[in-house]
Amino acid sequence: MAYGSGAAVTPVALLLLLWLSTQSSPAGERARQVEFVGNEACAACHRAIYDSYAATAMARTSGPAGPNVIEGSFEHGSSGVSYQVRRQGRDAFLSYDRPGPRRLHGTQQLKYYIGSDTRGRTFLFTIDRFLYQSPINYYAVKQAWDMAPGSAPVREMELNRPVDSTCLFCHASRVEPAESGTSNRFAGEAFLQAGIGCERCHGPGGNHVKGLGPMVNPARLAGERRDSVCNQCHLKGEARIGARHRRQEDYAPGDVFSDYVATFVRDDAATDRLGAISQVEALALSACRRRSGEALSCITCHDPHVQLREDAKSAYYRARCLGCHAPMAQKHYSRQPDCAACHMPRIDSADIGHTMVTDHRIVRTRRTESQAAGSGRLLEFGRREPRARELGLAYGEMALRGDARAASEAFQRLQEMLPSADDDPDLLIRLAYLYQIRGDLEHAETLYDRALKEDAGRAVAAANLGVLYARRGLLMRAIELWRPAFDKNPQLSDLGVNLANGLCAAGNAAAARQVLERVLQHNPDLGAARALLSDATDAGCARR
Repeated sequence: MAYGSGAAVTPVALLLLLWLSTQSSPAGERARQVEFVGNEACAACHRAIYDSYAATAMARTSGPAGPNVIEGSFEHGSSGVSYQVRRQGRDAFLSYDRPGPRRLHGTQQLKYYIGSDTRGRTFLFTIDRFLYQSPINYYAVKQAWDMAPGSAPVREMELNRPVDSTCLFCHASRVEPAESGTSNRFAGEAFLQAGIGCERCHGPGGNHVKGLGPMVNPARLAGERRDSVCNQCHLKGEARIGARHRRQEDYAPGDVFSDYVATFVRDDAATDRLGAISQVEALALSACRRRSGEALSCITCHDPHVQLREDAKSAYYRARCLGCHAPMAQKHYSRQPDCAACHMPRIDSADIGHTMVTDHRIVRTRRTESQAAGSGRLLEFGRREPRARELGLAYGEMALRGDARAASEAFQRLQEMLPSADDDPDLLIRLAYLYQIRGDLEHAETLYDRALKEDAGRAVAAANLGVLYARRGLLMRAIELWRPAFDKNPQLSDLGVNLANGLCAAGNAAAARQVLERVLQHNPDLGAARALLSDATDAGCARR
């Protein structure tokens, strides 16, 4: 029988991986030629700054899990899973358990933490050297454990949320590249340097410690080059799209970050409820920023080397405000020293529960209600005219989240780019998926095939092209694509289930069981895989 008539074949939609080749700007190229020396090398000459910086949230934003674990427990209602985070000697562990007919039990040793515990902290673990995020987070404001962002409504535990080099970019100064063909498998330690170190903002120090040149001082950079040092982590937007033939990891202080990554924001994003990482786009809307030209920047008000005590913040930031607004010092609420309380209030984050965000729009009066205005269309931050390719891919990324209007916009824009896309697998894969969800499987198949000819390691393209082959009855061709893609990407559970279904339909029950056992090693609560495994016998496969 045709494969598609008896088994579900699922396209892989969640991870259109953008593995980009390397092409560098001059500063990025110099950075790779200069040795990184680590924070300790700075301490001899800059001891006071070194000691002060070590206490900041940036310096503490990642590290080994064992000595930094926050013990606690949490029971998730939707899935019925109970979680416990505990310390055992110098190590830390996450345990999960659910009794009853859907019994689930297991333990993972936690390897790293990310998050300074200012807002919260999450922990990472490995399975066969593939790096994953814990399904639960610790939230500092409520001092409680809860589900990680995006996981609250799930009925099955998701243990297979991959953490790749891109995810780690803003939580560690230097990260080991993932193994070839994988998104999240690391040969050794994923973090080459935990926390955000001196060189992340000042550039690699190998030459400087030898007396061969100065470090980059962001305060002496002009305009966008200065702002890029902060934007690399504090400008999230709706979508971040890698520039063609470049990677964000190749950015070096002194470069323009938008040459590496195009950041798109909705035109109403910072007039609506603010996301947890919204400081840059919100500040851009403020009257203070707009009237200053390029003079006002993050470091006008923030000293990144200092973690202020709570009782010192009001006076410190008031002094920053009075640097421009000195005439108001006596006549404008002179008995209320906390300018931020009225003009930069803390409000609930729109995208991460249990957290608050400081309103960097610097409003005239406190406001708590949404003041959304705009069409929701995407703008490329910092550019009057967005780059056409990157804009199409940004709408395509929104389409993956179920935005039908964005899917239509992406389809139109990426179609226009297709004639010049032969060596652009990112564009080909995104457009192929849009054709696939529109039901135009012939065009989708052609584009997936073109993408794989350009880069055979694109697992999602292989997964989805295999789906199209299977539905046409070309089962062996599908299996030939699925098997190597799943070998290197076991976090793609749908791919593994498709492969197991295919092997079962081909009469190879033993191989199907082996694949399903690996699916469940990485995603042990996946109901589809558990059910299929119980039926993946010679007799069960013969019935399919």
